[in-house]
Amino acid sequence: MSDFLTKIIDHKKAEVAVRRRNKPLAAVSRQAGSRHRRPFFDRLRSPGPSGVNIVAEIKRASPSRGPLCPQLDPAAVAARYESGGAAALSVLTDAAFFGGSLADLQAARAACGLPVLRKDFIISSYQLYETATAGADAVLLIVRVLSPAQLRDYLALCSELALDALVEVHAAAELETAAAAGARLIGINNRNLASFDTDIGHAVSLAKRLGPGQVPLAASGIAGRGDIERNLAAGIFNFLIGERLVKSADPAGLLKTLQGVPA
Repeated sequence: MSDFLTKIIDHKKAEVAVRRRNKPLAAVSRQAGSRHRRPFFDRLRSPGPSGVNIVAEIKRASPSRGPLCPQLDPAAVAARYESGGAAALSVLTDAAFFGGSLADLQAARAACGLPVLRKDFIISSYQLYETATAGADAVLLIVRVLSPAQLRDYLALCSELALDALVEVHAAAELETAAAAGARLIGINNRNLASFDTDIGHAVSLAKRLGPGQVPLAASGIAGRGDIERNLAAGIFNFLIGERLVKSADPAGLLKTLQGVPA
């Protein structure tokens, strides 16, 4: 991992240790099964009415871009995303580097009927129980920061907790690890987490390696309808889009444009 990614993961380990001391696993796990689940993977298994599924992201900042929308109202943004035809939400819950929180996720989910993905750096099973307790419908698992054994175990725990998993890869070797663990929804990150360089053609190239039953989702760098059409031609119809939407004055209108739907 890059020095910066290592810094994020080291901070996350310390952060989870503090949360675990403040609220032991036994207390978190007792609450993990109490939510009404919304189907995340099923919404992305096949193309939506427009032929495109967009997972619209709520985030306040990013390590590479700095503050994006520090005063963001997650409930208001979630409602706008839903009115624009988003298939699902992604909510950044990392506080130290993205300015997010589980409270953002809960507020966004309460304001709409869309399934919600928790996007964070998951490095402990404690976070999976925490994710379910917070009401999320799905969670991001990043192959780059997990061992193959961790990935298998976390996918099994996700199944027990009724959490769908978006498994993120960047390199071909990571895709092989995801496939061996039984991952179904594969998020191909166009951004290299080691360098933070972005190549929007990366997902198109890597999607050719997916096996039967695996569903691709392209993430990072998708800016306009042309980028989406390029991915559609390669069989990718799921997209996670964040910065472009968060900074838009009309996110609902932009969502319709990205889907090729008249405003």
